[in-house]
Amino acid sequence: METLTEQRKETRSNISWPVSIWVPEANRFFNGRSTNVSKNGVFIRVPITTPVQPGHVVEINFPRTTTLAKEKGQFARIKNGKVVRIDRQNLLRDAQIGVAVAFEN
Repeated sequence: METLTEQRKETRSNISWPVSIWVPEANRFFNGRSTNVSKNGVFIRVPITTPVQPGHVVEINFPRTTTLAKEKGQFARIKNGKVVRIDRQNLLRDAQIGVAVAFEN
């Protein structure tokens, strides 16, 4: 049995939101969905075929509603981050993997 130690320093908010993740190694975007978000990172679900590995630097695009885009001046919030963990255990049955990304400052 494996015990995981909680390493998060910021509070997570459970937010299910469509996202796209740019994977430079594949030279393309993959569509997914956020599961939870904090000030320092995000956990997303993406198709099992997404070729990400811990250590990859990716770009996460969080689309905005039209109203929010007009207010903020752009249609997406874009964050860069490093993949810190891949969770294949609990999501394989849905043909998805979980990807934990720590945002870069």
